[in-house]
Amino acid sequence: MQRRDFFKLSLVASSTLLTASSTEVKTRKPIDTQEVSNVAFIEKRPLITYSDRPPLLETPRDAFTTAITPNNELFVRWHMPHIPTHIDMNTYYIHVHGEVNDRLYLRVENLKKDFEQVEVTVVMQCGGNSRSAFVPTTSGIQWGSGAMGCSKYKGVRLKDVLQRAGLTNESVWISLNGDDKPVMSKMPHFKRELKISEISDDTIIAYEQNGEELPFLNGYPVRLIIPGFYADSWVKMLSDIYVTKEYQEYFYMDHAYRVPDNVTASETPDKLAKTTKPLELMNVKSYIGYPTSKTKLTHKSNLTIKGVAFDEGYGIKEVLISLDKGKSWVKSSLGEELSTYAFRTFSYKLKLMNRGRLTIMAKAINNKGQEQPYAHEIAWNHGGYRYNGIDTVSIDID
Repeated sequence: MQRRDFFKLSLVASSTLLTASSTEVKTRKPIDTQEVSNVAFIEKRPLITYSDRPPLLETPRDAFTTAITPNNELFVRWHMPHIPTHIDMNTYYIHVHGEVNDRLYLRVENLKKDFEQVEVTVVMQCGGNSRSAFVPTTSGIQWGSGAMGCSKYKGVRLKDVLQRAGLTNESVWISLNGDDKPVMSKMPHFKRELKISEISDDTIIAYEQNGEELPFLNGYPVRLIIPGFYADSWVKMLSDIYVTKEYQEYFYMDHAYRVPDNVTASETPDKLAKTTKPLELMNVKSYIGYPTSKTKLTHKSNLTIKGVAFDEGYGIKEVLISLDKGKSWVKSSLGEELSTYAFRTFSYKLKLMNRGRLTIMAKAINNKGQEQPYAHEIAWNHGGYRYNGIDTVSIDID
């Protein structure tokens, strides 16, 4: 089956609606019992499936033991249910217009031939990753912790494209839109907005992911990559860049993907924050890929704990492991740093000398000194955003 026609097969999947069993406001470990589907989307291995239209797929825990997430394991999150089922590369282009000297219509071959090629290795993470940790249940997909991944992207700098168009003295903002569309004309498009002065050299328009064309479900043929930012601004199937002198009001900028504008970015269900700010930079986080809660091990066997850690771009200084529920911590061994924006793998070896239940905890600390809090220390917000609690896995040893 060709990637440009892959939606000719459909997947029937059910979504689980979670409701809070208590009105008490708290934060817990994210739900870790989701089952992997027995049906796979094209270009993907079987993943945890929440919906088929739009596709909402989560990467299972056992994939997070390597610095690079394989393309067929990377999570999928779309907002609009109407996704093109066919893309003609002879007619597909990115339209750059607005406050520019030269309107551009850039095809993928133009990106490859007419601009300097660059590569970045970065973590992509949904702002609502681990949302199932919040009680009462918040709005949005009740992800476990697998709505993230790390890939090497190749493309061109967004700055170079804007420079080619020629920004005017009144160019301040850019609005970005993709080719996915709502089913009703009155529904808002998934438009995002960036201030031109804040665009870094590492922000790119990518057409390759891990040395291959972008998977269809991850934004083929091109998508925006913004290192350090939550992926909600990483527009997929990028087709429109509109340069403006004034900020444009869009639903997904001014209402969705916002957090309380206070020190803890928190609120309570009966007293929602009156002022909010956009969801942008990621916080420090680690995640244990092996073992999982389903791992069965025997007394006196050897175990190597493996996982990944990341943050907004300061880089990971260390990952600590606890085997006594946080009473004491030991350093793990860190893998190679592919970039400060990428997954940093960690590992810790031990011999299992006791039978029974063993709880493993992992806590990352970045180069700025920021470290993961315990789950119960994370305050609630109505969007279920930015959870980064210390990860825990419990296994049975026979």
